[in-house]
Amino acid sequence: MGRITETVKILLIVNVIFYLGSLFIIKPDPAMQLFALWFIENPSWQVWQPLTHMFMHDLSSPMHIAFNMYALWMFGSPIENALGQKRFIFFYFSAGLGAALIHTLVNYYHFNNASEAIMALGFNTQDITDILTTGSFSERIPRETAQSLYESFSVPAVGASGAIMGVLVAFGMLFPNASLGLLFIPVPIKAKYFIPILVGIDLFSGVTGFSIFGANIANWAHLGGALFGFIMMFYWKKQGLGRY
Repeated sequence: MGRITETVKILLIVNVIFYLGSLFIIKPDPAMQLFALWFIENPSWQVWQPLTHMFMHDLSSPMHIAFNMYALWMFGSPIENALGQKRFIFFYFSAGLGAALIHTLVNYYHFNNASEAIMALGFNTQDITDILTTGSFSERIPRETAQSLYESFSVPAVGASGAIMGVLVAFGMLFPNASLGLLFIPVPIKAKYFIPILVGIDLFSGVTGFSIFGANIANWAHLGGALFGFIMMFYWKKQGLGRY
């Protein structure tokens, strides 16, 4: 993919600093409380989290940051070369913020649906508060409903995946016939096939709740980044792509 570009290099360094800082310099819990993206009605939510969550990663799984940084290195530099530094910075952070927006909206939808379903069973707001604070619930409440309520409220989103999904979509639109030899795929595959497959997997997992690549994946954040990335690239290509 050629020489690593300046912005991509800085993003890689900042992500690693956030990861190591959260792991070794300060206690992980305060770092997650401050910088991860929490549900908007959670007391831990802060206005800067849609931005800072892009630099946080799952501290229990080094592969989370490893795969994200691998993808950023592999696909980010060609996109920065194609768009120019200023436009790439705008693109990257817009895709990440778009991911945060879609994730938050879907979380809010799940939270409200679960709350209404529990209230319809005859429970009150104090019962809902008890579920959120203790994680325990009455046997009259379906497990899936209680779990949806609790996880929407209490599980934060972290990672650069949303912004990187936007970068992947941009790569597929700019270099559709590029053959990708990836670590986890034994044969080369063209970008115009690989990127839609990834987006389709996220859509399938987001709609069905069945995760192909494991639990605790923010599929709707990925889709948000992909959507915002597609909209920006579609507009710029229609206007005539130029470097900035």
